[in-house]
Amino acid sequence: MDCSVSRSTLSGSVSCPPNKSYTHRAVFLASMAGGGSVVEGALLSGDTLSTIEACRSMGAEVAVRGDRITVHKGVEPSGDVAIDAANSGTTIRMAAALASLYGHTATLTGDASLQERPMQPLLDALGVLGARCTSRSGRPPMTVSGPISGGAVSIRGNVSSQFVSALAMTAPMAPRGMDITIEGQMVSRPYLDMTLATMRRFGVSARTVIPYRSYEIRPARYEPARFTVPMDFSSLALLLSAAVLCGDGSFRVSGRMDGLPQGDEAFLDILELMRVAVSVGEDAVSVAPPERLGGGTFDLGNSPDLLPPLAILALKSEQPIIITGVEHARLKETDRISIISSELPKMGVRIDERPDGMTLHPPRRMRGAALDPRHDHRLFMAFCIAGMYAGDSAVSGAESAAVSYPAFVRDMAAAGGALSVA
Repeated sequence: MDCSVSRSTLSGSVSCPPNKSYTHRAVFLASMAGGGSVVEGALLSGDTLSTIEACRSMGAEVAVRGDRITVHKGVEPSGDVAIDAANSGTTIRMAAALASLYGHTATLTGDASLQERPMQPLLDALGVLGARCTSRSGRPPMTVSGPISGGAVSIRGNVSSQFVSALAMTAPMAPRGMDITIEGQMVSRPYLDMTLATMRRFGVSARTVIPYRSYEIRPARYEPARFTVPMDFSSLALLLSAAVLCGDGSFRVSGRMDGLPQGDEAFLDILELMRVAVSVGEDAVSVAPPERLGGGTFDLGNSPDLLPPLAILALKSEQPIIITGVEHARLKETDRISIISSELPKMGVRIDERPDGMTLHPPRRMRGAALDPRHDHRLFMAFCIAGMYAGDSAVSGAESAAVSYPAFVRDMAAAGGALSVA
């Protein structure tokens, strides 16, 4: 489906969606804790529904009512299982590690995009721990057969933090626990912080030997818990970019904050460095957008999901925006660096692409355009926001927003956005 977009002015209030990453982690850990856990304020989207179905495939009894997820019985597969993670890299990686605990074979796959995402570092680590794994050249479809015993294991940190998170979440359920060593420079570090924080909510702590290098996790039992999901700062960044480009000064984003770590909170600092006044209250965030934005150099190595909302701000900047440290953004749902570099120039932005990022030069003459996000949910939303600023645009793949923000088009329209899907 295509989304037609005209120049828009946003006002009023939009509620920020719950955090996708915390929903994933809470559902997995609740299913690993046995029955009795409740995840409240959860995000129900394509990706998180894949996680719920993965846990069900492994024997968990999970009930969904509104935004509340209740786990009545934990994971305990009685035989071989098949898991279709659809488009969710988090689901397939965490489910693979969880499946390695059991003496059955799990076959894991996903859609065409997911089948191109790397899995080999995780499969190698599970093999060291005692699992038998097969794959299609290090990509899905793949099989994992356990049980693992645990022990010492090393894993690369420069491809995806999800590999480390998957091992960490599984570690306390392995008979010997795990001593996890992270090789090289770890990317997306805050996502590991999110994993460890969620584990603590379910009664298990990891010992940090060297931050982002070495962790000891002893055998332990996860305890049932009631976990409330905070708002998603990745989605907040997109909504704030909409406020900066299209807001009338009254547009605000509401949502629950509770102090759980989120790396994408860095977007608030980035906006201030670009001359945007940011106001953060107990339950809402708003901005006072200037006539023109400043530029700057920004390392997004720990927050790669900020690439789309930051890139589109080049439409309103006076100076170049230099983005570095995001080579791993090429391994997301799509090669986000390449797609942004090919699509935003249609609106007049000149882009110098590099392996780990890009330099975006403000347009001399901005224009609307037909943009193709290649079915990437975050790029679809970012390109729609760019279209609301430039006007006379069209963005393909509206159905992709269901991955993380199913109500995106509806919320933008309710705030004054001129968007229509056909």
